[in-house]
Amino acid sequence: MPELPEVETTRRGIERHLRGRRVLELRVRERRLRQPLPRLLERALPGQVIREVARRGKYLLLRTDAGAVLIHLGMSGSLRIVAPELPAQKHDHVDILCTDDVCLRFRDPRRFGLMLWVEGDPEGHELLRGIGPEPLDAGFSGASLYTVAQGRRVAVKLFIMDAGIVAGVGNIYANEALFRAGIHPLRPSGRVSAARYMDLANAIRAVLNEAIDQGGTTLRDYYHGTGEPGYFRIRLAVYGREGEPCVRCGAPVRCIRQGQRATYYCARCQR
Repeated sequence: MPELPEVETTRRGIERHLRGRRVLELRVRERRLRQPLPRLLERALPGQVIREVARRGKYLLLRTDAGAVLIHLGMSGSLRIVAPELPAQKHDHVDILCTDDVCLRFRDPRRFGLMLWVEGDPEGHELLRGIGPEPLDAGFSGASLYTVAQGRRVAVKLFIMDAGIVAGVGNIYANEALFRAGIHPLRPSGRVSAARYMDLANAIRAVLNEAIDQGGTTLRDYYHGTGEPGYFRIRLAVYGREGEPCVRCGAPVRCIRQGQRATYYCARCQR
């Protein structure tokens, strides 16, 4: 599943093509996504000017004066800017055609993605209103994590992957941030000090920004807005490196399962 850096890379890739352009037409080839593509979207969006392409967690928002298109890429979805006349392939389900021959194409082989129409403020939509603070925003801090964590027994890795605590910290980046902060992923979240949460917040922000700068982690199904593969060129310190030597101390990287996800860590460096 595309994680926050991949979604942000997509947002940046398509925004410069879409901002300020008027939607002329929707071409829907397949509406059976995670939720059926609403016919209201086909009625409401044409004629609207896309004012902004925003992101909330792992959701994208094409904002207009009348409402917003709410998009989630699911497990294998992608958005690309293509020529309107480019023939659609099997899994190219929706085209949004705009002025100046700009076409946004939504591709989703597994059809776990979403494309909905939201009237009014999209932040009030049921899919968005419970999302926590953005880890790249100024309001995100170790102090806020520490405050929310008090009295909680859930492991710190699962804590920071909870979208209600902080938006969009997926499995790869949670592993890497905990390693950078030197925190064991199984440590109860309520037993992490304020100082260590400051280190963790800084690590989360740093690893996400580095991934965004490099275009996102390479994923088998992921493509950024121009249709080229995304890359996370900074070296992954622990993720996917079970049995390999830790880049700091040389001890073998370990792997366990948490919440049905693989967790990679160094037992010597992370406490």
